[in-house]
Amino acid sequence: MQTILITNANLVNEGSSRPADLFIKNGRIEKIDSSLTDQPADTVIDAKGKALLPGMIDCHVHCREPGLEQKADLHSETRAAVAGGVTSIMEMPNTKPAAVTNAILEDKFALAATRCVTNYSFHLGASNSNLDELLAMDPKTVCGVKLFMGASTGGLLVDRAQQLEDIFGKIKVPISLHCEDTNTIRENEKAAREKYGENIPFSEHWKIRSEAACYQSTALAVELATKYDSQIHVLHLTSEKELELFSKGPVAGKKITAEACPHHLWFSAEDYDTQGALIKCNPSIKKASDRTALRQALIDNVVDTVGTDHAPHLWEEKQNPYGSAPSGLPVIQSAIVSLLEFLPLETVAEKTAHNPARIFKCLDRGFIREGCWADLALIDTETPTTVTKENTEYKCGWSPFEGITFKSSIAATIVNGQIAYADGQVNDGIRGQRLLFKRS
Repeated sequence: MQTILITNANLVNEGSSRPADLFIKNGRIEKIDSSLTDQPADTVIDAKGKALLPGMIDCHVHCREPGLEQKADLHSETRAAVAGGVTSIMEMPNTKPAAVTNAILEDKFALAATRCVTNYSFHLGASNSNLDELLAMDPKTVCGVKLFMGASTGGLLVDRAQQLEDIFGKIKVPISLHCEDTNTIRENEKAAREKYGENIPFSEHWKIRSEAACYQSTALAVELATKYDSQIHVLHLTSEKELELFSKGPVAGKKITAEACPHHLWFSAEDYDTQGALIKCNPSIKKASDRTALRQALIDNVVDTVGTDHAPHLWEEKQNPYGSAPSGLPVIQSAIVSLLEFLPLETVAEKTAHNPARIFKCLDRGFIREGCWADLALIDTETPTTVTKENTEYKCGWSPFEGITFKSSIAATIVNGQIAYADGQVNDGIRGQRLLFKRS
């Protein structure tokens, strides 16, 4: 593997920023010092004026492969990921077939080894009948369990009380949760259909997938986790009210943690009139006051991570009426630059890299430390990025951020000591590694 020397960087890591040089050898960070200009290297990157962050570990991604490759695949979406400074992904189980057995999961790992530009892991999906599979998973080689506690697709909804009790009581790896109450959503949708017939406006989405639906399900999850001392990570919080259920403070010592997503931090209910299906996602984008509360919760350490819930659908599918337009947005390429519009560099590093690594116990990743894998994002905070169809790497070919100009841009992304993205181009010749976890 080539050696890389990065000079004159503003190194952002573990709550501070400082000028530093960094030397990479055999895929890892070998040395960090104030000056390494005498160090010979195959490639030298002058990072003057740029910030060097640990690459984003995105714990919440849908790449659609296998089974839905017309929308996206592991190669196309990890290309988009590195273009956005993301170096590792943890993908979700609602593919076809759904990843509810360890055998299916290993098939996905084998596929990823040939396809992913980023590093990768996969969640094992919980169902109403696969507790034995969940208990048999290897905690050192699989990131965790994904549990849909309402309104899921692909038969992954767990709604049997005993199965929920067993999962919370027996699973020792992080349980990533989608929390929405199905019955509440059904009642809200029924009321909307009685009012609008088949012509429900997209502006009703946040009322159908309501705050109450989220809060009821999230409260149940926190109750069960408290009862059984489970480790849970509640995905994509969307409402100010849900924040009441989480404690303020650093991740260390927390067993109940929470995630926010870039689209819930950027858009609000006011945008449905112009964006329509392009911002239809589950759980829904809600009020501007909810967006403000989520942003503040990141700063206050109530919300612990940012994951993208990157979920591509075809443009043609998104042109359908409300009832048949699918939920989900492609956002991974714009995640970091969108966060830098309202968060300092140090907070972005903590929420996108340090805390995911801490929660999931990623081995030798998520930090800029000597000995860690060289997974890095070089950010130009002075050069803006305008999102266009032409510079979007998603297979689906569109972005809800299209037309928006962010003040920063991704200058380069390094994965395992290899340049995966630079000068606007993805290096298709590299492949990431399977993530490993420091667990007993």
